[in-house]
Amino acid sequence: MEIDGVRVHGEAGQPVLLLPGGAEACDGFFPGLVEGLVADPGCRVIVHDRPGTGTAADGTLAGAGDYLNALIERLGCGPVVVVGQSLGGAVGVLLARDHPENVAGLVLLDPTVINDPRTCATLERMTRALGTLAALPVVRRVLPRLVRASIVRSARRQRLRPDCEAAYVRMADMDIPVLARAVRGITELSRGLREADLPRVPSVVVTADRKPDTAIRRGHTRLAAAFGGEVVCWPGATHSVHLDHPGETLATVRDLVTRVSSPA
Repeated sequence: MEIDGVRVHGEAGQPVLLLPGGAEACDGFFPGLVEGLVADPGCRVIVHDRPGTGTAADGTLAGAGDYLNALIERLGCGPVVVVGQSLGGAVGVLLARDHPENVAGLVLLDPTVINDPRTCATLERMTRALGTLAALPVVRRVLPRLVRASIVRSARRQRLRPDCEAAYVRMADMDIPVLARAVRGITELSRGLREADLPRVPSVVVTADRKPDTAIRRGHTRLAAAFGGEVVCWPGATHSVHLDHPGETLATVRDLVTRVSSPA
């Protein structure tokens, strides 16, 4: 079903808003998740590219939360369960902070640690430098081939499910300057975020299988504590946890939707 240009899968049930990582398009980013949630427990799943991502027009990270809140209001489907990966997870955090009345729950899949200014500053510097480099004619010709070859090798090593491997390889077509624009401003947003301002909301933060003392892992633990949620980590999980652990991801979202939807 399409409502005002926004695709909504499913006829009834708890609304779920999907937020892909980086500047990626939502369509096909979460293999099996849309179909799985529509089938069980029966959800309405919103598939939409916020401005500045996918095929949508330019937009800013700072304006993403307000834009999505207006979208939820326009569709009349709030409050939603937000499923966000990487930068999409950071957007989910901002949406919950600024518009808690429209967020019923959160599943954050190895989210960008927007509660860690130092990590965000490093990310913004790196993507800006890569964006500048990728705009050079010679680099623009060579870099996509190198990135694609590396991603294809990585996908084969991980032995991903065929639909997940296809989604993983599609990331090789990322536009690095567009990604740099999508990340722009994250340092300032991070400096202005106080964990104490985050609402208590049913939530799960899925963190990749990295050492417990890393800044990212510590940031994820603090995020979960601020929301009153839990941290989970699956053996071998990478940043693309929705692709290397698709079954666990679907089960986690289903569980949260069931908790949110069940009468108190």
